[in-house]
Amino acid sequence: MNQTEVAALRSPAILTNKVSVMVFTGIFSLSFFIPFSLGHPQWLVGTIVNTCLFLAVIFLPRKFFLPLIIFPSLGVLARGVIFGPFTPFLIYFLPFIWLSNLVLILMFKKLYFSNYFFAIFIASAAKYLFLFAAANTYFKLHFVPAVFLQAMGTSQLFTAVTGGIISFIFFKIYGKYFSGNKRAS
Repeated sequence: MNQTEVAALRSPAILTNKVSVMVFTGIFSLSFFIPFSLGHPQWLVGTIVNTCLFLAVIFLPRKFFLPLIIFPSLGVLARGVIFGPFTPFLIYFLPFIWLSNLVLILMFKKLYFSNYFFAIFIASAAKYLFLFAAANTYFKLHFVPAVFLQAMGTSQLFTAVTGGIISFIFFKIYGKYFSGNKRAS
């Protein structure tokens, strides 16, 4: 990343309140309705949701983060497909999923201005480690079946990293077509 790109990343997005609400509505709609309507496969749904989380950090003020942290997992739960007969076990994970999404957002927000890809990896790894630790603990306590070790493990790392890379592509496309904004040029 050159100096201009680093400087662009450090300055806040120049979005009006009306545009912020429109962007939030789009990102929120994707992050809830994709899990609710599409349901599975997990790699696709998780990648879309993580892309939305990364894009929220770049383009939205913090006041919009909470619904984006909570509602994707509620969409999965309401749909009841990704984990099939094991979906009721997802209830045990909701607080951990929400916290892991918060960890992803906070880590990425803190680091992305210096090196976008490093920030993606660190934020994704933190989310993965947090969720896998919860899944492993629940599994060892016999609260959940082994299927959750994969679903809350390497699948989370893969979907988060992939979502981060896709967000970078969106960020670059945005900068190319909306070069008046200092954030993505």
